[in-house]
Amino acid sequence: MTHVNPQAADDNEPTDEESSAEPFDPATFDPEAVSVEDSELAAEVLDFWAATRQYAGMAKASIVVGQTVSETVPPQAWSFGDDPELAEKLLGAVLAGDKTATSSALWDYDDEGAPLPMVGELSILLDGDGHPRALIRTTSVETTTFEEVDEDFAAAEGEGDRTLESWRADHEEFWRRNLGEGREFTQDMPVVCERFKLLYPRL
Repeated sequence: MTHVNPQAADDNEPTDEESSAEPFDPATFDPEAVSVEDSELAAEVLDFWAATRQYAGMAKASIVVGQTVSETVPPQAWSFGDDPELAEKLLGAVLAGDKTATSSALWDYDDEGAPLPMVGELSILLDGDGHPRALIRTTSVETTTFEEVDEDFAAAEGEGDRTLESWRADHEEFWRRNLGEGREFTQDMPVVCERFKLLYPRL
């Protein structure tokens, strides 16, 4: 189901029921203006990025000299779903290799003024408690309509029984619950279909 996933930095190269809260950006937060919890999350995400960026083809922090911005600034960190239980469930499907795709309402990006996911973009996935658990890279992005999402993509989302019927039922329910003010679910609503590869941990 859905997430809106703006990058932490424009030059950070290497995105479903998937995120109700705005992703926390550990690269740009003001430590004087955020909660202790957010400060701790930022530190944890930065440590996770330093330990895992080698899986994205970047050098380990301990051996880098003259790091570029894209190497030092972590990707956006976010969790799936609209509650901790769903976040854990969908993260588990990613870690098991069952979930390699996610979908979002295009309207969410429009309403928040956020850029669409891009091929090659990295993301850090958080668990239901907000801890970083995985690093992924977006491999394809396509905008279509709800009714035009096909069986192959539904299976790649790795949810329910992985059928198109299950995907439609679950996502309709989710979007009816979470679309922004003034938005209503329709069969022809625009949907952003994103596929990704799990970089860390490796399967």
